[in-house]
Amino acid sequence: MAQNTPKILVVDDEHINVDFFEVMLSRLGYTVVTAGDGDEALEQILREKPDLVLLDNILPGRTGWEVTRLVKQNPDYAEVSATPIIMFSAMDEVEDKIEGFELGIEDYITKPYNFSEVLARIQAVLRQRELSRQVARRERRLALVDSLNNSLAYFTRHIKNPIQGLNDAAKALDVTNPETVRSFVELVLAQTAEALATVEGLEDEVQELQTQGDELKSKEISLEDLESKFRKHAAMAVQGVPARKVK
Repeated sequence: MAQNTPKILVVDDEHINVDFFEVMLSRLGYTVVTAGDGDEALEQILREKPDLVLLDNILPGRTGWEVTRLVKQNPDYAEVSATPIIMFSAMDEVEDKIEGFELGIEDYITKPYNFSEVLARIQAVLRQRELSRQVARRERRLALVDSLNNSLAYFTRHIKNPIQGLNDAAKALDVTNPETVRSFVELVLAQTAEALATVEGLEDEVQELQTQGDELKSKEISLEDLESKFRKHAAMAVQGVPARKVK
């Protein structure tokens, strides 16, 4: 699988549902990992860092609610707290849906459900996640630009003072006085050394910022390419997936 293939964790204690999701999602190009209970789900989320979790609410041991609460709110899971979760449940009460959304899930699907509808919701959540990532990368690049501007401003201030000092000293220099000439040479050496140190420091910082910027840019894709990517998956779903209801 390509590195940018979305990875989906399917959590359900019904093996027939897990097998069905694994086959169908893999056929559509997703990387699929699975878990059969809440504790295994938490282990997989930390280890695999999926792009999306399809989480059944009724599980052996920890329920889907408990898994969601830990992932979204517990500091031990801070590195994966942004992982989107689609909750599946046989409970269709409004209060249950509200509780899920308050915990931080991205979508709530009641059973039985149509698999084509589930795919559409998966696409929507993954698309939103990728858009959020792109926005975050652009914000980081803007922050790098701000940092570079600050460095240039610092450089301008610290290079201007030595040059101005040399200019003033040159105007006042008495070339017939060996002592003043010697003092001027010492001043030139000291000020140029300071200026060179400032330039070298700026060069190192600019190079580091450029490296970070290039790394972020390499991970960005245009909104048009992103839309095309998800349209392709959606077309595959419409053409190749049976309209099966899953209990």
